[in-house]
Amino acid sequence: MKVLLINGSPKASGNTALALKEMAAVFAEQGIETETIHVGSQPIRGCIACNGCAKKGKCVFDDMVNEVAPKFEAADGIVVGSPVYYAGPNATVTAFLDRLFYSTSFDKTMKVGACAVVCRRGGASAAFDRLNKYFTISGMPVASSRYWNSVHGMAPGEAAQDEEGLRTMRTLARNMAFLMKSIALGKEAFGLPEAEQGPFTNFIR
Repeated sequence: MKVLLINGSPKASGNTALALKEMAAVFAEQGIETETIHVGSQPIRGCIACNGCAKKGKCVFDDMVNEVAPKFEAADGIVVGSPVYYAGPNATVTAFLDRLFYSTSFDKTMKVGACAVVCRRGGASAAFDRLNKYFTISGMPVASSRYWNSVHGMAPGEAAQDEEGLRTMRTLARNMAFLMKSIALGKEAFGLPEAEQGPFTNFIR
């Protein structure tokens, strides 16, 4: 089994990385492979709603989004880590996720998703909520922890002092590992849930 760890912080070795490393150590104990991908310092532009991905099978902007797409398809789970900016995730990681989720047509049903957010003081729960929406719109179960998935710290390395936050990360990784393993067994025994097809509707018709 494999989990992708997405570091959405501009700092490759900051507090977001620290939170993700705490999870990676637990995944290793559980026999789950991880790969950390640092996107927060990359020049990743937002989606321009051109729908070119529907024709090309990938995003028209050939950058890290297209590089990560096949890794996402092969993974059993994904964890997105982000610092909190103005009570939301880093703009770079949201641009990355907008394009990654929209441009990939493979079935994400029952891949497990989780996020980890890092802030100095406030805005963590709003950023946490924003990131989870990528998973829930895609049929992906969301792994939970013993608290909301947040760690506190400002200067790089300061989050190491947040003992409760790091325990939350470790619990999240254990729960996510259990969920992925349980889903794998369920898929063997029962397959995936039946997908119901239907029209797309909106509020003006």
